[in-house]
Amino acid sequence: MKIPVNIPIVGREEIAEVTAVLKKGTLTSAARDGGPNVQEFERLVCSFVKSKYAIAVNSGTAALQAALYALDVKSGDEVVLPSFTFVATANSVVSVGAKPVFVDIRRDNYTMDPEDLRKKITKKTKAIIPVHLYGNVSYIDEISEIARKSHIPIIEDAAQSMGSTYRGKQTGTFSELGCFSLYAAKVMTSGEGGVITTSSEKLRDKLLMIRNHGMVHGYDTRILGLNLRLPEINAAIAKVQMKKLAGFLRKRSQNAKILTELLSGADVTLPIPRKHEKVNWYLYTIASKNRDKISKALNENGIGATVYYGMPVHKTPYYNQKAKLPNTEWAAKSVLSLPVQPQITQKHLQTTARIIKSL
Repeated sequence: MKIPVNIPIVGREEIAEVTAVLKKGTLTSAARDGGPNVQEFERLVCSFVKSKYAIAVNSGTAALQAALYALDVKSGDEVVLPSFTFVATANSVVSVGAKPVFVDIRRDNYTMDPEDLRKKITKKTKAIIPVHLYGNVSYIDEISEIARKSHIPIIEDAAQSMGSTYRGKQTGTFSELGCFSLYAAKVMTSGEGGVITTSSEKLRDKLLMIRNHGMVHGYDTRILGLNLRLPEINAAIAKVQMKKLAGFLRKRSQNAKILTELLSGADVTLPIPRKHEKVNWYLYTIASKNRDKISKALNENGIGATVYYGMPVHKTPYYNQKAKLPNTEWAAKSVLSLPVQPQITQKHLQTTARIIKSL
């Protein structure tokens, strides 16, 4: 049986909360502020990430989409983002009618390169979406300075980085809007779901309408919105997971530290957080010119090493763009993510390191 790179960890508490929702019969709520589980989950998020507001939605993609609507990004606008990310980052931009403009990454942590970002900004640029990929914090200080000088808002794609901080500040709180995913394989889950953080009351009020067909009091649509609501069952799971999150992160950190020590001296590029950065270790990602050989050997020995993302977004059949992104193309051929999730044992980590070192 293969040890997965990530897996949802749910227990009796989540089952009890879901059962309580089913017994009560209120499975969702079209009220402006959502149902009781949604509201409690949002309060827990605010407390954890130190954000003034949190707005729960039904996926990480919906979070990005709602954020773009909230900033009035539309047809004719451009949004700059990395190509080395999950396709949802770009799809959300296309879904509101705008054009994604792809930026290269830095080799040291696979996130947006501020220098290339400068070159890609035009008069049409309406938003910047840095991605905190694998849980690594993007170079948000430099990106924020570029955005401030250009008067362009930032939407942080923090889908993979719940629990990652820089200088003690949680990702998703450095800018106007932060978007998190609660997908089953993330560091915590609601099954499917997402949440947006913001310190702006105006944006918060707008997002509450956007997630609910633009309505405030029912059938009084005021702006364009969709059904992006998080169901009560999912919110019930999420609120329990929020209470377990610190423990999940602690175990991931311990496993990452052990694996780094075990891989010391191996001919691979190890993930080393930079100064002032605390990583949530959603994905422990190495780079190697022998990536495919290592991946095959690990998989054959039951270790679920996985490649994220072997095909950058700009090279997918749908986007099919010719873009000069050398670091992105290097990463796509070199990266390999190794399991450090909470259920991994020291024996699994030792097996992982032994196989990598043997190759």
